This record gives sequence, structure tokens and C-alpha cells, in this order.
Amino acid sequence: MMRVLGWRYVGVLVIAVGAGIASAVFLWGLEHVALLFAQHPALLYALPVAGMLIAWIYQRYGARAAAGNNVIIDQIYAPAGPGVPLRMLPLILTTTLLTHLCGGSAGREGTAVQMGGSLADAWARWRQAEAHDRRIWLLTGISAGFGSVFGTPLAGAVFAMEVLARGGMRYTALVPCLMGALIGDWTVRWLGVGHAVYVVPFIPALTPLLAGKLVLAGLLCAVVGVAFAELHQRIDGISKRWLPWPVWRAAVGGVIVIVATLSMGTTAYNGLSLPLLADAFTTNAVPTWAFVSKLILTALTLGFGFKGGEVTPLFVIGATFGATLSGWIDAPPAYMAAVGFIAVFAVAANTPLACVLMGIELFGAGMAVPVAIVTFIGYAVSGATGIYAQQRLWSQHHPVPVVDAEVSHLHAARGRWWPHQ
Repeated sequence: MMRVLGWRYVGVLVIAVGAGIASAVFLWGLEHVALLFAQHPALLYALPVAGMLIAWIYQRYGARAAAGNNVIIDQIYAPAGPGVPLRMLPLILTTTLLTHLCGGSAGREGTAVQMGGSLADAWARWRQAEAHDRRIWLLTGISAGFGSVFGTPLAGAVFAMEVLARGGMRYTALVPCLMGALIGDWTVRWLGVGHAVYVVPFIPALTPLLAGKLVLAGLLCAVVGVAFAELHQRIDGISKRWLPWPVWRAAVGGVIVIVATLSMGTTAYNGLSLPLLADAFTTNAVPTWAFVSKLILTALTLGFGFKGGEVTPLFVIGATFGATLSGWIDAPPAYMAAVGFIAVFAVAANTPLACVLMGIELFGAGMAVPVAIVTFIGYAVSGATGIYAQQRLWSQHHPVPVVDAEVSHLHAARGRWWPHQ
């Protein structure tokens, strides 16, 4: 038994360190391509060509990897399936950097999760792991990727367990996910790659009036989060229907992103938009409708097939919306930016607990209650829409029919991570 457990935890260590190294390389590369785009904004005009190259690469070499995070979720539910291809790691790393180099509005979470998942499944195949262990290692890969790319290990551990099903969590991999997220985060920090720090300088006392304002903010954040997920899905569906060949679809999408950027008159909404995110916490200079511009540009970029994650753009959308909302409801701008930052992502991803933990890790324990109020209210009214198409349904929170096979997978996976007797 101890030998079996030893190999399992060796797997956690290997996967977490590998995911941490991959995240560090990715964050380093992302910083440099963002700087290049800032110095040479004319790179935006190469976006259609970059899109065609990305689409061709995935057509030629990507196979199942093109489905991204959904491949990993599917593999966890059906561990005897075809597997998560190891080529997903270099493909998503390269194509995400290419998207950002040419000004596509995308994020980094999807890239980190896919790199961690591909490493985890490669290890599972090498060890010829049973279904139970394969699930655990895949969850470890998700947690290590998420926790290391954002510097939030607690959120990373819970995100991996919560993202599989709307309305519930699986505790099967509680210890491995926490270990994976911590080791991945430590690896990134040991390699000298840092994370941005966002400070909420003033946290007012929580009065009934302020609580009421936070409830209203939660309702409005739900609208924003659902709007992003719905627009992304609609653009994805329409573009695939009218432009079935991915290469042309990406080229047309690149042209549309260029036109949208020019119409906005700024490149502030391209790439990660981290300066805009910083402004939401430090100044009152955020444009009133900045969250709408970032939402539209990101939905266009990802909906037409460019690569990257949704999470950092959702942070920007939420923070800028919170900063705008602060003026409407008379609340501190940085305070509202922080709750919007977390709540809009929670609504779109259907991961409220992970997001509250992220809020605590990023903004401190003093923000725990306000973040929880806005996040839980937003999640409670948001319905079934989300950014992860293969999320299953755990409870009656969302009025979506549940496939019997999915329920059996969920119940079968509830056992503790311990050798079967």
C-alpha cells in the first residue's frame, strides 16, 4: 500500500513541478510579447495571418487539443478515453503567445490549465495508471496550472475540484490538488517569476446599507458574466456555421478584431489589458464603458478561434465594471473593483468557492465577506450559462437535464484517494 501511495505522490510532485516550470516559461514569454506589442502596435495588422497560422497548426497537428480545457474535463469523466495529447502543451503555449503578440484579447488561465493537464495525462499514460489515479493526476494538473499562473494556490486547489460540475464539488483529490497548487506556485516563485499585486487601500465597515449595495453589485455582476459567456458562445456558433474552415474563420476574426480596435481608438483593450486593470485599483480614470469594450473584444478574439484563456479578461471586465459601478452607488472604487474582479469570473466559470478564496489570497482577509456577498449573489442568479461547455450539473441549482452516465461518473468518483481494498 505504501509503495502505491508513494508512486501516487511522486506523480503529484512531478506534475506540479512540471506545471510550475511551464507556467513560469509562459508568464516570462507573455511579458515579453506584451512589451513587443506595446512598442509596436502595428503588429495588430498581422492578427489575421497569425489566426490563419494558429488554425492551420491545430488542423495539422492539434487533433483533440483544439477543444482546450474541455478535453481535460471530458477525460476526467471518462478516464478510459483517448487521452489528453502531450502536444497540447507546446501548441497552446506557442499559439497563445502568438495571439498576444498580435493584439488578440485573451487570457492565460486556459493555457496554464491545458499545460498542466497534458503533463498530468502523459505521466498517467507512462505509469499505465488506473482510472482512479488518472483522474486524480488530471485534477492535480489543473490545480497546479491555475495556482501557479495566478499565484493563488488555495484557489487553484478548489478550482480544480469545483470546475467539473455546476452546483457541487468533488473532494476526491483534496490533498493532491492542494499539494499540486502549492508546489506549482512555489516553482514559479523559485524561478523568479512574480505576479501583479492589487491593493484595496480602504475597506469600509460593512453596514446594512453597504451590504445592500453589494447585493445589487452581485446582481449586476451576474448580468455582465452571463453576457460574456453568451456572447462568446454565440460568436463561436455563428462563426463556425458561416465559416466552417477554421483557417478562414480565424482570418475573418482577425480582421473584425482590427476593425473593432480601430473603432475604439485605443489598444488598451487588446492583450491582457493589465494597465487597465491596474488603473481600476489606483485611479479614477477608467472609462465608464471600458468593461463593455473589453468584453466585446475578448468574445470576438476567442469566438473566432484564437487561443488563450478567458479568466484574465474576466478580471479586467469585472474590475473595470466595479470601478464604474462605484460611482453609481457611492462606494470606494478600489473596493468595488476588487469585488467585481472576483464576482464576474465566478459567474462565468461557475466556481464561487474558488473565487472567494482567490479574493482572500489577492486582497486579504478583510475582503472575504464583501467578496463572498457579491460572488454568491451573482452565482445564485446566474443560471446555467458558463465558459466551460463540458461542465456537468451536480444539483438542481441550474435547470438543465442531467445525463445518467454523468451522474454515475460523479457518484463513482466520490471515494477517497486511497488504495482499493
